Amino acid sequence: MTDHTDQATKLPFSTARPGSPMEAEQFCSSVCQTMERLLDLIERETELVRAGQLMAAGELQADKALLIHHYTQGVIYAKEHAVALGNLAPAAVQALRRQHSEFQPVLRINLAVLSTAREVANNIVAVVAKTVGAKQRSTTYGPGGTAPQAPRAAEGIAVNRSL
Repeated sequence: MTDHTDQATKLPFSTARPGSPMEAEQFCSSVCQTMERLLDLIERETELVRAGQLMAAGELQADKALLIHHYTQGVIYAKEHAVALGNLAPAAVQALRRQHSEFQPVLRINLAVLSTAREVANNIVAVVAKTVGAKQRSTTYGPGGTAPQAPRAAEGIAVNRSL
């Protein structure tokens, strides 16, 4: 890894088991801040997609991926150190749990909006592929005076419905 990559993926919290109330509160606070930043970004992305500004929404992906990585790692370490965190900073752990439960519905809305946008994009691509294929049909006779064969699927355009 390069120094730039190391700096970009450096977690905003310690992954060591907290040994004091201050360390536990710091960890919970950092994970909460990461969650807030991710929540803001997801809400912005949702608004952009709803407004049809897909290019602008796409520009958020690098930041979103980094914040998701930090958030996921925070949840993993919180589970690993749940007993220590609960003993050292019970109020901070409660705040973290509350924020996590409030975060889930916003994430579901974002996923629904992105799924709808993907379906619309797939439909547009399918219509374009069908239209391009229709324009390639021959209106003349085929070899030996036979009727032309149905055209093959449009070349150069593929639709992947598994996404």
